[in-house]
Amino acid sequence: MSDTAIPYSKTYYPVYLDLNGRPCVVVGGGRVAERKVAALLKYGADVTVISPEVMPAIEILVDQDRVIVERRGYVRGDLTGAFVVICATDSEEINRAVYSEAEEMGVLVNVVDVPPLCNFIVPSIVKRGGLQIAISTGGAAPAVAKRVRKRLQEEFGEEWGPYVALLGEIRALAMAEVPDDAERKAFFERVADSDVLARFTRGETPVAADVLSEFATPTGG
Repeated sequence: MSDTAIPYSKTYYPVYLDLNGRPCVVVGGGRVAERKVAALLKYGADVTVISPEVMPAIEILVDQDRVIVERRGYVRGDLTGAFVVICATDSEEINRAVYSEAEEMGVLVNVVDVPPLCNFIVPSIVKRGGLQIAISTGGAAPAVAKRVRKRLQEEFGEEWGPYVALLGEIRALAMAEVPDDAERKAFFERVADSDVLARFTRGETPVAADVLSEFATPTGG
């Protein structure tokens, strides 16, 4: 089977990974690898790049001590200790070798744009602060996933970032100050159904303690 053949019957379990401080290996140093490195760093990964040559942007990250670069080709054993591996090369031989080793070691691996050589795929993401919406077609239609992402970006504007952050603050206060489970659940529902999100759209900056006071007890309670 060609690397480009997509197993449409394959299904994936959606999951969010905590990469903070975890070792991740990127095989390849080109533009695609550059993007993958930037994404991994964004989520706190400890990144090692394996490639004879790397893009200038990766060189800058090396100078900043943000990534480690092994300036050579991939060899078996390079994936030891890795939590996630991303392979971004144009060599079918290297792609297959990286995938094979990762599978043997039980390591998460993604060979970019080659779904048969992946045990995980990277979804298209809409991110608004703590809110993340992942979109995937299981590798069948990446262009469609991108179009869905654009629609969601329009529907979920930038106000969702501070809104979700505020809800986190409110939740922490409510866990301490609303001891009854049923009332706390009802409180969260009242906040979610309220105009708090619209307040951000209007340029207001609601405060967690004020929202708690406003909605902790139902009107007329």
